[in-house]
Amino acid sequence: MLRQGLDLVQTQKLSPLQIQTIKLIELPVQELEQRIRKEIEENPVLDEDTSAEKEDESVPARSVSLSDYKDDDPTPTYLRHAQLYNKYDERPQYSTFSVKESFTQSLQEQLGFRDLTEKQHSIASFLIGSLDDDGYLRRSVDSIIDDLAFRAGIEADEQEVLDMLAVIQEFEPVGVGARTLQECLLLQIRQLKPSPATTHATKILTNYFNDFTSRHFQKIMSRMNLTQEEMKAAQAKILKLNPAPGGQIDDSYSDQAQQIVPDFLLELVDGELVLSMPRFSIPELKVNRKYADMLMSSATGSDREQKEAQAFVKKKLDSAKWFVEAIKQRHNTLFSTMQAIVDYQHEYFMDGDETNLKPMVLRDIAEKTGFDISTISRVVNSKYIETHFGIYSLKFFFSEGLENQDGETVSTRELKRALQDCVDSEDKHKPLTDDELVCKMVEKGYKVARRTIAKYRDQLGIPKARLRKEI
Repeated sequence: MLRQGLDLVQTQKLSPLQIQTIKLIELPVQELEQRIRKEIEENPVLDEDTSAEKEDESVPARSVSLSDYKDDDPTPTYLRHAQLYNKYDERPQYSTFSVKESFTQSLQEQLGFRDLTEKQHSIASFLIGSLDDDGYLRRSVDSIIDDLAFRAGIEADEQEVLDMLAVIQEFEPVGVGARTLQECLLLQIRQLKPSPATTHATKILTNYFNDFTSRHFQKIMSRMNLTQEEMKAAQAKILKLNPAPGGQIDDSYSDQAQQIVPDFLLELVDGELVLSMPRFSIPELKVNRKYADMLMSSATGSDREQKEAQAFVKKKLDSAKWFVEAIKQRHNTLFSTMQAIVDYQHEYFMDGDETNLKPMVLRDIAEKTGFDISTISRVVNSKYIETHFGIYSLKFFFSEGLENQDGETVSTRELKRALQDCVDSEDKHKPLTDDELVCKMVEKGYKVARRTIAKYRDQLGIPKARLRKEI
């Protein structure tokens, strides 16, 4: 029996301005400058306004500003408060130093070599941005599909997302894009040169993963009819795999010399912290006179070509307005977010003492600013701040927290440093077990559980006690 019905589904479609703003927020300052230059090249309505650079020359009578065109929503003033440099101003110089090629940057570059449609590329790029620091995709496919629709304006189904995830899982470092540890290890083991040990290791990971992680080796040997030597060889293969491909990029990734231009500048002036956004070479914009004249002359005409020209210029004007407004919103969003971080970590920013760095997660700053957590994440990603004690990535200031024995909340960064000290000072002939590390941490005044020790040990890349033992 067939039935007809009507379901109401509420969806949210982002406006061109919102999409533009989201994309610009993600860009660090140097890439933003390149993006603006590219927009000027592609949009004939936009011109670089050089009148501010040559004050001795009179401004042409027919020079038209974007603000001369009034719609229902007036065009906002172009970053009047930002005090941007013009192209003849001297750019601040920052030391060039060698930094590792970022994990995300590496994946995006590999994506660029794939022959994909524009939609496929957008989905894959979104997936790369959704990977966690270890290189895993721990979000459900459904949530990815929802975010693609609401935040990127892309309608995709489950198969399209899975197809692009399969593409990413072919990238280096091997194992990236996995959804579980088992999948991560299998992606790596399948890339190894065929051998009996590799074949056994693959079968163990495929059919006896839980037994292996529970160290039920005798059970595996019995089920697979393996000798002790064969089991050891397979185990050795597995233990050489990287459980966190995103967090430990191997030495084959070459260092790149990059000039880090901080997005923010924090100065200590008369005992007060003063935050600003460094000025850089972003040109002021104006409407190209040729196209402005075309728009004016076609306002009363009836010729078809004139109307088409008018429609074209109107479209470009709208695009320019959205772009300029997105630049302004980016500036306001970044400044508000960084100011909230400075306020939250005020004691730390006064002197740079890491012991004063309070536990802070994205949600804390989202609540202070009123922005979405996803927006805070985009602001923090690939951004830097110059302080009076060094240049830091914004990600550096975020960490979770636990209580010490005095009931005070300390950052996980401080706990990890204490844990590392315990391991560094241990007797390598008899390394400390996780239970013994708990006792050592308690002696230092930190109240932590055994599972917390194991978690932080893994994050620091510290092997288990038996693997740290020296003969």
